[in-house]
Amino acid sequence: MPAVRADKLYKVFGKKAGKAVELLSDGRHRDEIADLNVTAAVIDVSFEVEPGEIFVVMGLSGSGKSTLIRMLNGLLAPTSGRVEVDGTDITALPKQGLRKLRSEKISMVFQHFALFPHRTVKENAAYGLEVRGVPREAREAKAVEALELVGLAGWEDKVPGQLSGGMQQRVGLARALAADTDIILMDEAFSALDPLIRRDMQTQLLELQETLGKTIIFITHDLNEAMRLGDRICVLRDGRTAQIGTAEEILNDPANDYVAQFVEDVDRTRVLTASSVMEAPIPVVAPDNGPRAALRTMRENQTSYAFVQRRDRRLVGGIKESAVGKAVRENAKDLSALVDAGIERVSPDTAIADLFAQAAESTFPLAVVDGDERLVGVIPRGTLLAALAPPEENGADDAADGGAEGEEADGAEDAESAGDGAGSDGDGDRKDGAEKGAEGAADEEPAAAEEGGSK
Repeated sequence: MPAVRADKLYKVFGKKAGKAVELLSDGRHRDEIADLNVTAAVIDVSFEVEPGEIFVVMGLSGSGKSTLIRMLNGLLAPTSGRVEVDGTDITALPKQGLRKLRSEKISMVFQHFALFPHRTVKENAAYGLEVRGVPREAREAKAVEALELVGLAGWEDKVPGQLSGGMQQRVGLARALAADTDIILMDEAFSALDPLIRRDMQTQLLELQETLGKTIIFITHDLNEAMRLGDRICVLRDGRTAQIGTAEEILNDPANDYVAQFVEDVDRTRVLTASSVMEAPIPVVAPDNGPRAALRTMRENQTSYAFVQRRDRRLVGGIKESAVGKAVRENAKDLSALVDAGIERVSPDTAIADLFAQAAESTFPLAVVDGDERLVGVIPRGTLLAALAPPEENGADDAADGGAEGEEADGAEDAESAGDGAGSDGDGDRKDGAEKGAEGAADEEPAAAEEGGSK
């Protein structure tokens, strides 16, 4: 069951709101109903937020995002549509039921802190519990615990005027955490903060979410903030939903020109992660494979490297064609001495921006491993660079790469037939003709020895 569900929500201000909803539901733009003397703030918005999800609603000024969040906790009644919280239709609740809902299930963090200047930090953090009727000792203990979570231990007896803006916003967050509700609504909560403090607050929110697993609906006009925080993002335009999706989906597959223009200046390296650009881990060999089998696998996949993993997919390391070819010529039977166990490893959620240094130092594609060291993908340098380009440019690059690969394959075949070249330690996606020649020479010598023995 979704924690929050919005179903065809409309909010129109004005005496002819009902008529406006009829016209808007037929596809009219809100500018086309100006003669009704109404303001259409939210138009036909629907979404579901799962428990433990950070759902970001993003849009420019006037897109309807603040009106929307006030409908989600019953501060504004929708003109049409339903809001459900844990399966309960809050649009049908009486005032007393709404107050109980806001007290026990939904907390809110505001843009401008909303702290009482004459109360201490601890008293401000405990205010939601005070309204609920929680005894003083219990609510203050909860407040102290929440203040410690947000990094304000030792500031409990100060008043808001003695705190910086970032610290005051932490008090607002602590108040929401102390209330111990499952759902937290955050309306432009970090917008009034300086950029560095704002980023610190974003980091702290993500760290807290990792521990507490709250359902958070976060309102912002900052696309980079939305991309960093949101599990999913709802982009609003003129009161309507322009697109709902993950940061990667919105960045790589914008629904329309508006969204595409919105995301064109986003730093893709800070949004996309290793998991979004990695390729299948090919080729892979087992530790008990011999050098001949490993060399054959690399030949079949036209690569100068292979990854070595156990049957449970745990990564052992990598091997190079040059070393394996030499082992074949020497009639070695074991791969263990050839495995480079120190190859670069990254986690699936590592930002692309953090991969370049490792990729530059590695002679292998980057190995993407999960928490149990299982190999889930690889990232060649070419793939990493291609990820920097917008989606339409990537398509052109892919076509160019396909042509280049075809030429390389032809060159490799020519070189192999000439029996020429030597192995390479590079991490290219396809071997050149020289590598092919080395492979052919390496494979022919033991084969000839075997034939002599059989005769």
